[in-house]
Amino acid sequence: MQANLISIGNSKGVRLPKAVIEQAGLSGQLEMEVSGNAVIIRSARRVRQDWDAAAAACHQAGEDQLADWDATIGDFEGAW
Repeated sequence: MQANLISIGNSKGVRLPKAVIEQAGLSGQLEMEVSGNAVIIRSARRVRQDWDAAAAACHQAGEDQLADWDATIGDFEGAW
């Protein structure tokens, strides 16, 4: 598949066909990355996505006790 660069103000853009957007699962905000001479476009990762479910699972497993955090105090002393 080929596409043309189009002018958008002082920038350039590419129109993605609906089928490509759907096949790639793109929506909302996107991330772009340059790799060699290619541009990789993907849906942006949502920060803290599914944290509520992870916290609930942690609680159900009994792994959310704050006393556990005290066990790490001093673990890194002298490491630097």
